[in-house]
Amino acid sequence: MSEMTPDERLLLTRRTMELLEGWGLGAQDILRILCLPETVKARAVSRFREDVPFPDDPEVNRRVAYLMRIEEALHTYFPRNPEMRSMWVKRGHRQFGKRTPIAVMVEGGERGLISVLSHLDCTFAWDQTGSKSEYSQNQGST
Repeated sequence: MSEMTPDERLLLTRRTMELLEGWGLGAQDILRILCLPETVKARAVSRFREDVPFPDDPEVNRRVAYLMRIEEALHTYFPRNPEMRSMWVKRGHRQFGKRTPIAVMVEGGERGLISVLSHLDCTFAWDQTGSKSEYSQNQGST
């Protein structure tokens, strides 16, 4: 988010808040999933919906990026059914030991976000394994 204008950061913050609140997350869970600094109190989370962008912190920025990719992947899975997108994150899945993706993301922090994103977006999982770079290197030697 560092390269973004203040207006763009505020728009992304509002979009992220809309997503998280749409999933039914409360202030404490939002603080945890985004790893907001301890200076941000739960009672102040509502300000992010209105006129305050998220802190420009590398960890917060990374987590917001993961959430946006998760949202994008859910749109791909359920292009015409927004209710299913919300339902998917609230339903237990075998992939996560019968836990909900929301629980995985809130309790697992960045690792949980990566786990959910990897499950939804095979290109992200592919990039994480290093397969993409190994594949490119192997193609150059043939």
